[in-house]
Amino acid sequence: MCWKCKSEIKLAEITRSSVCECGADLHSCKNCVFYAPGSHYDCHETVDELVKDKERANFCDSFSVKRTFSADKKTDDKAQNARNAFASLFGN
Repeated sequence: MCWKCKSEIKLAEITRSSVCECGADLHSCKNCVFYAPGSHYDCHETVDELVKDKERANFCDSFSVKRTFSADKKTDDKAQNARNAFASLFGN
């Protein structure tokens, strides 16, 4: 499933140059099971180098495509609620 448009990935194998029908790079941190914002380099795997743009294709050998994003929705809602609470605190 694509991290950006949430459509099903119909490719048998994802390579560094694989792109979704929406144009998003599929071999990217945001599309990986190990992507974990807040972890060291935002990854649950031990990686030696920071990947700055989590939405762009990369050369990570640990990449494994994430098949579902239902848990991310809860995380996004939680983060948005925190931003809203912070903004209301300061009258923004």
